[in-house]
Order: sequence, then structure tokens, then C-alpha cells
Amino acid sequence: MICPNCESEYIDGITTCADCSIELIPVEEFKGNLVTPSDWVIAYTSMDPIEVDMLKANLEGGEIECLILSQKDSSYNISNANFSLVKLLVKKSDAKTAMAIINDINDRAEEDEEG
Repeated sequence: MICPNCESEYIDGITTCADCSIELIPVEEFKGNLVTPSDWVIAYTSMDPIEVDMLKANLEGGEIECLILSQKDSSYNISNANFSLVKLLVKKSDAKTAMAIINDINDRAEEDEEG
């Protein structure tokens, strides 16, 4: 069962979304685009979440759908350190275009640093 509003999935027997308070529908009847891990590839990784956010904004400007996956480990309690790897994912069908855009952005950044 799935919520047609927030797309949360529920086990059989649950009939109402706990967040939206609306009736769930069978997944087969859902008309939206469920996120399936096999549809996505990693286009970029960084330790800098701001860098990944900026790349995501550029790709979305080119109408490429993106997801950010942060692997922040909360067991490290160091105030100024960031030990988390951030991944930028794109749909497999957009991977080639996304990589070209990312490479172009990085090449321009290197040129700006040199010049």
C-alpha cells in the first residue's frame, strides 16, 4: 500500500497514511514515479555538502532529476569536523549528460583557480 500524496509505503493491513491522514492505495494503482534504487547512479561524491548542493542546483537547472545521499555518521561528535561522504545521484538515463555538465563545471573551476 502507498500514500498517493507523500508516497510513503506501508505494509498490508494499514489503510490510512499516518502523516497525511488519507486513504492508501495499492502500489499497482499508483500513478507517480516511485524512487527505485536500480534507476539511479552515483554521478559525484564529495566531503563538502555545499559543493554537492551547488552541482545539484546546476543539474536541476538543466532539467536533470537528482538526489543527494549523505552518509553522515552521528557517532562522531567532533564540533568542527565533517566526516560524511555526500553522494549526488542521477537517473541512469541522464548519467551521461549529468557527467558532462559536472565535468564542465569542474574544468571551469580549475581554470578560474589557475587564471
